[in-house]
Amino acid sequence: MSELDEAWTIALAEAEARARAAGRADISDYLALRGSNDLIRTTACDWLLDLFVAAAGKANRAGAAIAISNDAAHRFKVGNASMVGPRLCLSKGERLLTVELGWPRAPRDGFISGGGLACGNIKHRGIKTANEALRLISTPDAPSWLTGPDLETSRDAREFHAADAGSHLTLLLDDFRQLKTQS
Repeated sequence: MSELDEAWTIALAEAEARARAAGRADISDYLALRGSNDLIRTTACDWLLDLFVAAAGKANRAGAAIAISNDAAHRFKVGNASMVGPRLCLSKGERLLTVELGWPRAPRDGFISGGGLACGNIKHRGIKTANEALRLISTPDAPSWLTGPDLETSRDAREFHAADAGSHLTLLLDDFRQLKTQS
């Protein structure tokens, strides 16, 4: 957890306690929900990034030589909203796989349409057809990352699984000439 995230968690808890002490159950309930949703978002983002890091680590132990870099406070756009969150970059030579995840942090950042808790992108430099958009949704069982062509309506969306991270890593490691002949 970054210092900013830790400070934010403390500030939310203090604000919730002040609202509760002042008899403002509406504000207290909102802040409790916000804190709960932030925990879900953070946990889901960590899980997804860990999938990619673990796959890259396994490939590196086999000699792949993938460079790994992180940015904890990356900002990117999804529609008209600004997302803030972690970014993971995996590179091998000229090839680059980027995973960016986040959610709006301040009112000026906008909101995620369609009821999502967080959004993200998986991008391959130079292979636009392999890029995927992601949306974190809450379900009765557990939060789930969805991917698909129409995430605004969740039409044709499917759940993102660990095997999907492996497929993206395989694409990063594949010979670019081989990909050109498949396109």
